[in-house]
Amino acid sequence: MKIFSVSVVLAPPSAPCTVLSNGQDLSSFSFYQKGSVGEFMNFMSRTVAERTPQGQRQSVQENNYTAHVYNRGGAEQLAAVIVTDHEYPVRPAFSLLTKVLDEFTAKVPQSQFSNPSSISFPDINTYLAKYQDPSQADAIMKVQQELDETKIVLVSGAHNDQFMSNGAD
Repeated sequence: MKIFSVSVVLAPPSAPCTVLSNGQDLSSFSFYQKGSVGEFMNFMSRTVAERTPQGQRQSVQENNYTAHVYNRGGAEQLAAVIVTDHEYPVRPAFSLLTKVLDEFTAKVPQSQFSNPSSISFPDINTYLAKYQDPSQADAIMKVQQELDETKIVLVSGAHNDQFMSNGAD
């Protein structure tokens, strides 16, 4: 499971989208691929944000990637997009999108949206790193993983007890 890109996009309903903030993890690509892959991630983020109606969430698959988008719309006209591999679960993806938009609107004044180069939002890289492991970032998924591990321990313990009692006969 891998997140390659997280973007906050200005997505007005009748105009082209603009990436306001972006974090990328392209460490799994070679030095020579990173530039073109990064450009592709930005293009994909803008395109899916433009094609997602305001107030909607959707996931779009393209080749080896899935773009999860949440176009919040509203007064800010913002959308958030993450580009992941196909294995990344949907619930943590949309949880991340909501958190990024909430944090971005709390820290970046709307007056700066018209000048994207003036926007500083380093938290996007923190979210990118934290959500690489969706079970650490999504509370429900983490609890489910712990329950599954406990169940494995209990089942294997029961089999060992049964084996030991059968072997003693």
